[in-house]
Amino acid sequence: MVALLFTAIFIIVVLVIPFLFWAVRTKAPGERLLPPPEPQRGLFTEKEAFESAVLPPAAADKNGTARKSLSERAGTGDQSALAEAQALGDRKFYDEVLDQLTLNADNGATLLALASYVTRNELPVSRKLAEALISSWKSSPTRSSTATTLHLTALADDAELYQQTVETALVFWRQGLIENVSAAELRALFDGEFWVLSAHTRRSGAGFILKRKLASARRELETAMRVN
Repeated sequence: MVALLFTAIFIIVVLVIPFLFWAVRTKAPGERLLPPPEPQRGLFTEKEAFESAVLPPAAADKNGTARKSLSERAGTGDQSALAEAQALGDRKFYDEVLDQLTLNADNGATLLALASYVTRNELPVSRKLAEALISSWKSSPTRSSTATTLHLTALADDAELYQQTVETALVFWRQGLIENVSAAELRALFDGEFWVLSAHTRRSGAGFILKRKLASARRELETAMRVN
């Protein structure tokens, strides 16, 4: 009887063990036999960690410090602050720095030096700088200052302001205040600087009015050319 019991147990073991090995081998290769590990947790979430990497806490303070320094340098007349302000990529702040430098340029020579620095470094021209140069030009219009003023006003990309400059230059020319400038030269100057304006400005409502004014000025100058 005991022999039969041991024989039965032996047969069961022999049958069960191969079945267990077969079940283990048929599991999917990528299936985990153990529970997945807990995700690692740090002081920051993924989003917080990313934002921290892109915008470190010191960045805003550093940027603010840089702007304050540039504003102070502009207040002392340091023109090099202008190029650094442009590098920040903030046009509004750039214009503030340029306007401060324009305000400090209290005489014609300083203003012309600022205008020269801006154009030489291919920097944007603010309306205030253009208006300041126009005001200085009106006090003493010459061949050179007329060309410079028209060019800088066009660089300001303001159709209305450019039109006002054209009209003033035409009045000065009629009165003989701009010496050694022929009708042909003035017409070429008006038309040439018009193309300095951006396409958007030329196509605007103010740009349309400007075109009509230039057409009128062209007819007047061409008539003067035929007379002479």
